This record gives sequence, structure tokens and C-alpha cells, in this order.
Amino acid sequence: MQKEPMLNETCIRLTKELEYLKTVERPDIAQVIDEARALGDLKENAEYHAAKDKQGLMEGRIIEISDLLSRAQVINPELISHERICFGSTVELLDQDTDKIITYTIVGAQESSPANGLISLFSPFAKSLMGREEGDEIEVSLPSGNKSYEITKVCFLPIVLPIKE
Repeated sequence: MQKEPMLNETCIRLTKELEYLKTVERPDIAQVIDEARALGDLKENAEYHAAKDKQGLMEGRIIEISDLLSRAQVINPELISHERICFGSTVELLDQDTDKIITYTIVGAQESSPANGLISLFSPFAKSLMGREEGDEIEVSLPSGNKSYEITKVCFLPIVLPIKE
């Protein structure tokens, strides 16, 4: 069973979501199904079928969150040395073709948001960075072709997760 590294904040968010689904959503959907069932013929009852579909999606999410939490490995990156790139490291890279600096923070899959500079430690790009240190050069194969980077900085910065709706 593969561990699921995550920040404590993510573990708390998932726990709250699971509790909400079980204590609020599940009873609400059950009530809608009962009310729709009382309307009669289920073959052509759109409300019933919509509620059953919603129930299936919700039960799937409950299973998914339960699995994630059972494998959760909560990590506090503040307590880790960031001399080498690891979970929670913020990495500054120099694109050797364009001389542009890009910055990424290595996080768990549940926290990943590439548009916000947060990449999953399971991504091929992050895997190529893990264990490296300042001054190392890496070459990665991206959909746009091979790219070369120099690691110019490795440090810990407080991680700000985007707000999940």
C-alpha cells in the first residue's frame, strides 16, 4: 500500500469533507431519493435517477477520501532539512535555454496545483528533482521537448494552498 504524503492542512480538509459527506450529504440524498420514489413510476422519474446518480458519485468520493486518509503520511516540511530537494522544498530553476527562472514547491498529489507552482512529488518533473541540490543540472523530457535546468536555490518557504471550493 503506497503512502500518501500530505500536509496536515490537507489531512484536516479531507477529514472535514468526509465527515460532511457522511453526516449531511448522505442523509440529504437519501431523503431526495425517498421523496422521488414516492412520486411513483421509477422508469421515467428524472428526479429519482438524478438523485441516484448523485448518490453514486458521493459514495465514490467517500471511498476515495477514506482510502486517501487510510494511507495518509502527514509531513511537516518545516522540520525537514532542505539541503536536498524533498517534500515541501521550494526549488528555483534556471531554464538554460531561455535564462528564465521558474519556481516550484514539491507537495503531495492532493495539494498539487501546477498553475500555482505546486507540483506533485509523484510527477515525472518532481521525481527528476528529488534528492538534487543547489548547483545541480538536470535534463527533463517534457511534452514540448527536452529541457535543461540548473537548480539555483533549494529552501523551505511556507506553503500556501489554493482554496478548494
